[in-house]
Amino acid sequence: MSSSSLAALPEADLRPGTPPILRVEAPAEPTRWAAENRDALRARVTEHGVLLVRGLDLRDTERTAAVFAALAGDPMTEREAFAPREVKGPGLYSTTAWPANQPMCMHHELSYRLEIPGLMLFACLRAPGQGGATAVADAEQVLQALPSALRERFEREGWMLTRSYNDEIGASLEESFGTDDRAAIEHYCHAQDIDFAWQPDGSLRTRQLRSAVVTHPVTGRRCWFNQIAFLNEWTLAPEVREYLVDEYGADGLPFNTRFGDGSPIGEDIVQLLNATYENHTRREPWQAGDVLLVDNIRTAHSREAFTGEREVLVGMAEPRRLADCAPTPEASLR
Repeated sequence: MSSSSLAALPEADLRPGTPPILRVEAPAEPTRWAAENRDALRARVTEHGVLLVRGLDLRDTERTAAVFAALAGDPMTEREAFAPREVKGPGLYSTTAWPANQPMCMHHELSYRLEIPGLMLFACLRAPGQGGATAVADAEQVLQALPSALRERFEREGWMLTRSYNDEIGASLEESFGTDDRAAIEHYCHAQDIDFAWQPDGSLRTRQLRSAVVTHPVTGRRCWFNQIAFLNEWTLAPEVREYLVDEYGADGLPFNTRFGDGSPIGEDIVQLLNATYENHTRREPWQAGDVLLVDNIRTAHSREAFTGEREVLVGMAEPRRLADCAPTPEASLR
């Protein structure tokens, strides 16, 4: 236990509609402050599922990496990225390359992997002109708010992610798998329960079946945990979806989601999921220097559309095995 305790920190601001905000005086040594208060800060994240720390005044990559390490230890390396990121250092990334005028709807980072980050860390080095909040939603509340029949079907069947890798849209093979070597990619897919097929043009198509609902390893509560809505074709802007279908065909979209039995997920269901998220969304505009800690299983996050220059760095930590979170279904595609 560090010399600081939960009581040593000021109370977080718990205003409705915003994540908990902890306001602190800018420390002379942010990394040391983070190390000394790590246990207390992490206790707040366990309590609330998310914590925005305002006042650390992080403005550069090196200091951000050091603070992240002090808060969370060794970072995770991203694998199976759905879109490119810029690597800023070991385990430190830019936000996902995504058009500024299009929102990224609620999701749990890398929830389609067998090893998932338990903790997400975000640091705002430059706040956007307007919009661009990293909003959050409580996954326990979202699960309970969904219609029981839909919730039970996803819990029974899970969800399926389909991907088509090409050199134009989304993450490349090397960006996603860390290599473009076929044998290494096939080895990875076998180890991660990913069904794959190389196409005549050399592109790769994959399918993976994952749980839509898991048990939180600390709280023991069931959480809606997936990227069903975010990676579904009906979340795309209509003109983007139309272009991709025309260009690559309905089965060749860079990513799409289905029910666990392989049947399509209709636009009405995607709209329902996104509306349920919105009903439980909390948001706070970024200020330069902010740090946001997100329990990736308990709390979904999004990125809202924005204008101006926005620079947010991302770290992932505390790897958790999906198998340790009581997933359903447990069977893979194989």
